[in-house]
Amino acid sequence: MLTVLVDYESGNLHSAQKAFELMAAEVDGGQVLISARPEDVLRADRIVLPGDGAFPSCRRELDAVTGMTEALHEAVLTRGRPFLGICVGMQLLATRGHEYAETSGLDWIGGDVLRITPADPALKVPHMGWNDLILDRPHPVLAGLNSGDHAYFVHSYRFEVADPAHLLAHVDYGGPVAAIVGRDTILGMQFHPEKSQATGLRLIGNFLRWKP
Repeated sequence: MLTVLVDYESGNLHSAQKAFELMAAEVDGGQVLISARPEDVLRADRIVLPGDGAFPSCRRELDAVTGMTEALHEAVLTRGRPFLGICVGMQLLATRGHEYAETSGLDWIGGDVLRITPADPALKVPHMGWNDLILDRPHPVLAGLNSGDHAYFVHSYRFEVADPAHLLAHVDYGGPVAAIVGRDTILGMQFHPEKSQATGLRLIGNFLRWKP
């Protein structure tokens, strides 16, 4: 089995690679490869799209890799390969992002990416640090997790899904903030599982074992 972490110069690939390799060894998850080659995405059994920075710049960088967006569509939407977006990689699943300028997302999960506006003005933006997950609906990748488990967040924008059925988990930060979204073979995590200690490693292991 091959898991490809997509390299489009917009993610912290080193720490993600270490976490995925650790769990791949534990669950017999095969090889983990960082690649900017569309042909590697097309032969992958699982695909991970990290993302750090602003939504528009991440979208530009992804589109700048010749053939990558097309390969992702083919692998995920046509062939049904399990996919995980992390942080801005999750936000790119949305229909639109509204950071700096309205920018089209991949539109794999309907919704908009909007600035976090906590009801409590004492809560700072960006939302940075540990927060408690609240699980909204069951999913195989959430096996062994419970509401109250911690994950590590660093973000100023949130994914507001159009269909509530696509919200798998959220956190409270002066109001609900999407933490995990998903449909079919597609998942997104707003937090960084590679930085979320036991909770994050369990999620990565479950993703590597997941057979939709």
